[in-house]
Amino acid sequence: MASKFCLSENDISCPVCCDIFKDPVLLSCSHSFCKACLQDWWREKRIKECPVCKEISWTNDPPRNLVLKNLCEAFTQERHQRMSTGSEDLCSLHAEKLKLFCLECQQPVCLVCRDSKKHTGHRIRPVDEAALDHKEEVQKSLKPLQDKLEVFNKTKTNYDQTAEHITFQTRHTETQMKKQFKKLHQFLHDEEEARITELREEEQQKSQIMKEKIEGLNRDILTISHTIRAIEEELRAEHISFLQNYKTTMERVQLTLQDPQPVSGALIDVAKHLGNLAFRVWEKMKDIVSYTPVVLDPNTASPEYILSDDLTSVRRGGEQKLPDNPERFDYWPNVQVSEGFNSGSHSWDIEVGDNTEWVVGVLAESFQRKGDTGGPFWRVMLRDGKYRALSTSGSDTDLSVKQKAPRIRVQLDWKEGKLSFCDPDTNTHIHTFTHRFTDTLFPYIGTGYGSTLKILPRSV
Repeated sequence: MASKFCLSENDISCPVCCDIFKDPVLLSCSHSFCKACLQDWWREKRIKECPVCKEISWTNDPPRNLVLKNLCEAFTQERHQRMSTGSEDLCSLHAEKLKLFCLECQQPVCLVCRDSKKHTGHRIRPVDEAALDHKEEVQKSLKPLQDKLEVFNKTKTNYDQTAEHITFQTRHTETQMKKQFKKLHQFLHDEEEARITELREEEQQKSQIMKEKIEGLNRDILTISHTIRAIEEELRAEHISFLQNYKTTMERVQLTLQDPQPVSGALIDVAKHLGNLAFRVWEKMKDIVSYTPVVLDPNTASPEYILSDDLTSVRRGGEQKLPDNPERFDYWPNVQVSEGFNSGSHSWDIEVGDNTEWVVGVLAESFQRKGDTGGPFWRVMLRDGKYRALSTSGSDTDLSVKQKAPRIRVQLDWKEGKLSFCDPDTNTHIHTFTHRFTDTLFPYIGTGYGSTLKILPRSV
């Protein structure tokens, strides 16, 4: 749409701000400026002179240029009208087609903008050419962001899976805890009943003894009482009668009843029932509970490993859907125990049975559980019918084991730097690693598909 104004934007632009005049004022030299621009200019100068021709102005408050003000408002209004009825491809300042792109200002410009003072010396390119270059640049920059989004989405999926698994773990663990405590509660209940029954039986037995004693004593008291009354009647009789019965009376006086004796052990043996009661119950409780020197940590188990509820055995089956938490092995098919050792001596037995493939050993806390990077480890393994000792400290040895061991005993002396493996059934030494340990060591095990390994309990 052609403009009814013949002036360009340059004709109605302030020489200071290079924008369309806002509240223009007129100096005596006939130059006009935005009032605010002129005041800012003069604020930095000692002499109030024209920014264009340097002529001195003798007034601090130049008159407003109403004609120019009206002209600028009309121009701006028409431009807005053209913009509102046009497309977004029009310049907001000049209502001209945006055919160019300023590389310095990074914005589309029209032909009028290109020739304006604002874009003097700027590199200008056609819109199509600039758009293709910038799209290519944005596309390259978008790739890392897309990769990051993929990482975030993958992490969120794992977080969701972890949150769901936490709920499952809590419920499963609570169920197992309740089963364990129910077993203990039942034992304590049965033990309480048995001991109370024993107390009641002793009470019944000793009460019966005392009842019989009392009944016998009552009979003796009655006999003595009857004898005393008969003798007292004889004493009240006439002399002749008394003397006639004297011999019989004296026989009655010589009543042959033994004096009653105190009953020893008649009371309840309280000490037997209450003495060290809790300790004696605990000693008996040891028969129904088991203790293993190490227990498996399900949070480290490879996804194809299935652990028993008591965390003492593992078998390898199909892969499960488990959170990919940092502690879990993903490349190495292993599971480690929950507690590491950095001092002292420790031992534990692993039942390998007739499994044809297994790994038993220890690894350092710094061992990388993700990927195949690995880290410090020491282990004995059976594979393809051969026993081998492997470690990152340089040992890779084929072992000569004459008789297949159904159980493997692992003995760790952390301070002395010794890790030994033997057959506890035959007390046959298998292999010993020597190393100066500096890291916390975690026992770990691994097995082949369809096989089970079990950490054996120890006597308490």
